[in-house]
Amino acid sequence: MNTLLECHELTKKYSFKTAIDRLNLTLEPGKIIGLLGPNGSGKTTLIKLINGLLTPTEGTILINGTAPGVATKKQIAYLPDRSYLNDWMSVSELIQFFADFYDDFRPARAFDMLDALKINPKDRLKTLSKGTKEKIQLILVMCRTASLYILDEPIAGVDPAARDFIIHTIINNYNPSSSVLISTHLIADIESILDDVIFIKDGTVTLHKSVDDIRMEEGKSVDTLFREVFAC
Repeated sequence: MNTLLECHELTKKYSFKTAIDRLNLTLEPGKIIGLLGPNGSGKTTLIKLINGLLTPTEGTILINGTAPGVATKKQIAYLPDRSYLNDWMSVSELIQFFADFYDDFRPARAFDMLDALKINPKDRLKTLSKGTKEKIQLILVMCRTASLYILDEPIAGVDPAARDFIIHTIINNYNPSSSVLISTHLIADIESILDDVIFIKDGTVTLHKSVDDIRMEEGKSVDTLFREVFAC
């Protein structure tokens, strides 16, 4: 099977700390993967490195054999942990913006999803609730045809109904040739859709294993194992 993502001895140092420390990681296509770790473990830094938003201090990252850059931005669909969309824009303007910016964006699919949710495309983002904004942001990301979807805390701060929609959207909008990497603290809410999990601590991968293997070998859920491993 082809390697989708490969990190080798990846390191990111700041003047005051080492955020990622000689991290090695390989991801294959066709999986939903949980990126799990306590606050300050390096999850968001790793995500930004993969997206080319930060430059490694040492080591390498390859996405389908290519270092992060213009070419890989066409292969990665990224949902950051904070909104970067302009509140003054209408939903339909945001869809047009994505369609203009990304060749792989599917506007018809986006409008179908808005219709199913009874979201008016003419509404401006600033008039909508937090949960509705989260849904729109996810629709924009998942309506791209990407090799790797990276979602940083996609269900944080939204109500259970919005979480259900987000999870449903994730599992119904990617194909076997792509993978989804999800960073979250709400493990119990997404555990049922995960194929693999990655535990990260102090900028290093401490565990990378399938959910089925964890349940068989440990006799416990991923959520329970996480709480035990990272207990204060």
